[in-house]
Amino acid sequence: MTETEQLARRILEALDTGRQIPCISDELVGFDQDAAYAVSHEVTRLRVARGEKPVGRKIGFTNRTIWEEYKVYAPIWGPVYDTTVAEAGKPQPLGHLLEPRIEPEIVLRLSATPEAGMDDEALFDCISHVAHGFEIVQSLFAGWKFRAADTIAAFALHGALTHGPFVEIASEARGDWMARLASFTITLKRDGMAMDKGRAENVLGGGPLAALAHLAKVLADRPGSPGLRPGEIISTGTLTRALPVSTGETWSTELHNLPLPDLTQAFI
Repeated sequence: MTETEQLARRILEALDTGRQIPCISDELVGFDQDAAYAVSHEVTRLRVARGEKPVGRKIGFTNRTIWEEYKVYAPIWGPVYDTTVAEAGKPQPLGHLLEPRIEPEIVLRLSATPEAGMDDEALFDCISHVAHGFEIVQSLFAGWKFRAADTIAAFALHGALTHGPFVEIASEARGDWMARLASFTITLKRDGMAMDKGRAENVLGGGPLAALAHLAKVLADRPGSPGLRPGEIISTGTLTRALPVSTGETWSTELHNLPLPDLTQAFI
């Protein structure tokens, strides 16, 4: 068994048993992003082999206002699965997640394959629907202390994703949607109390479309990465700080200048 396979099995076992592990980068000198994505791909292979189905990607660390907090200074990505994605509404269990935190995000559904270097209009033509969601991120590494490579290998910190209804983008409204996705604001609340505010430009300076452009370029620049496919959903990164979430809490959002319903999610 290769080192990559051993690490993938160790990470997946940590997920399944709900335990944290030491940072891989502390144990393996030179464990870099190339090695981490190789581990991530092997984790995906193992999850598919046991019956899980990838349904899209999450992009992490697109919010530049939190880079210094986590000492991670560029976005990462990882798969999301049919076992980790659900429509919002039913109470979401948290007990299986490690140090969970909540992130309000915009989720895109692809109708075509984005390519590196596309301009904004061409890129937006690859999107058929938009939704609002909560990603619940988790850390296999105690205290949320890690390096970027560790996070890539460990599911890109993905734990769960709940989302509201996907709204289809009508052809006559595409220009308006593009403008709003680059300029909206959001308020994140816990049990009715405002906890943080965010804005579209927090996401790589341009909003969710900028995150999708970044992902398309990263995949093109990294041979062997699975390409984006029509039908995939893309969660484009948190608009606010990632805040700790606990059982018994209800979190909600208020979106401003974006024609999507606000989101409310209870946690058990």
